[in-house]
Amino acid sequence: MASRADNLASNLSFANFSKATELKKRIWFTIGALIVFRFLSFVPLPGVNPLILNQLYDQARGGILDLFNTFSGGSLERMSLIALGVMPYITASIVVQLAAALHPTLAAMKKEGASGRQKLNQYTRYGTVFLCAIQGWFLAAGLESFAAQNGLAAVVQPGIGFRVGAVISLVGGTMFLLWLGEQITSRGIGNGVSLIIMAGIVAQFPSFVGNFFEGGRTGSISPGLIVGFTLMVVALIVFICFMESAQRRLLIQYPKRATARGMMQADRSHLPLKLNTAGVIPPIFASSLLLLPLTISQFAGNSVGPQTTAGSIIQTLNFYLGHGQPLYMVLYAAGIIFFAFFYTAVVFNPEETAENLKKNGGFIPGIRPGKRTEEYLDYVLTRITVVGAIYLTLVCVIPEYLIAQTGIPLFLGGTSLLIVVNVTVDTISQIQSHLLAHQYGDLIKKAKLKGRMR
Repeated sequence: MASRADNLASNLSFANFSKATELKKRIWFTIGALIVFRFLSFVPLPGVNPLILNQLYDQARGGILDLFNTFSGGSLERMSLIALGVMPYITASIVVQLAAALHPTLAAMKKEGASGRQKLNQYTRYGTVFLCAIQGWFLAAGLESFAAQNGLAAVVQPGIGFRVGAVISLVGGTMFLLWLGEQITSRGIGNGVSLIIMAGIVAQFPSFVGNFFEGGRTGSISPGLIVGFTLMVVALIVFICFMESAQRRLLIQYPKRATARGMMQADRSHLPLKLNTAGVIPPIFASSLLLLPLTISQFAGNSVGPQTTAGSIIQTLNFYLGHGQPLYMVLYAAGIIFFAFFYTAVVFNPEETAENLKKNGGFIPGIRPGKRTEEYLDYVLTRITVVGAIYLTLVCVIPEYLIAQTGIPLFLGGTSLLIVVNVTVDTISQIQSHLLAHQYGDLIKKAKLKGRMR
């Protein structure tokens, strides 16, 4: 009965979509902001020759560069103003959240509420600028030296002036993306930073499909591999949708209360615990942590030259940590599992939830309120997080390994699919929530009008 009511409400909401003026404004604002993001990805850094840069990237294609390029929406291969994307911000947020969990001062600041979160966000932005400056400097230096080694002058006027200008431009591009993401979150639909990452991934879809089927036409990719890869993608999408909607619903019971007829009735509700509470954060965090040292070492290796001892050591490190290598897969899987537990602990606090239930008179049948409820919630959450971490690891690591073995381009890896499906489902849920709120708002207005007429 409840599911029929939910379906009816959902259908009515979509039928009233044309009347939801506020929702349409939010959707158009989000689309406009993402268009601005795509335009920026085609604006090159000052002092860079785009034609030579294209040839240079084709020679260096593969591995970590393709991964970074996928998350930045192709901005890296064009060396645009937003070549670093939002990955420095994600890395900085990891560091700040880890510090908040370990440092007493930051932990106390986190408990201060909105003001504490604002201070932590400010520290995250400072960290983003610092990481952007470091990555931008190595990116500019590596571009100069790598171009010189290959006999291609991608930089018009190499030197300190170009490096400083590149760092300023890259820092400004990343900070503008953060501002754009915040505007989408507050004035649009969905999480702004997640939508920017998803838009960058989806932007690679046309070229990937063209190259994929072109490989089948020329014979470089067998028809069986095309069919198998397509079926794997469809199965992954269905599996991700199923696992993301999976919940452990804990029964919550409240004391008996007197109804309008004088009868005593006990209220019941459910506390839903998602199987994957952390969402897409663990794979994004894990990949960003691997991207930072690998990007620096790869461009640093080009700067010092492969013939030197330092250059050969860096090249060896890059090989073993390269995309699809066993060491990379192990570190990636360990990072996903760690951040699945870490971010779940950040998002869901069993102590606070148990305290709120106790204040409202609610309890889990068979479990005493207070400390026992907290321990039970922690026990259940740990068990389902184990399953969620295994699910995330399988979805992200196995497709990446198959792609590395078959040589198919990176676009539709498990991480990319997970991000796209998760962000899409979350955005659609927010649209449905706005539609339902608009529908109930209309019902309240009609009820008030009828009351006045009486």
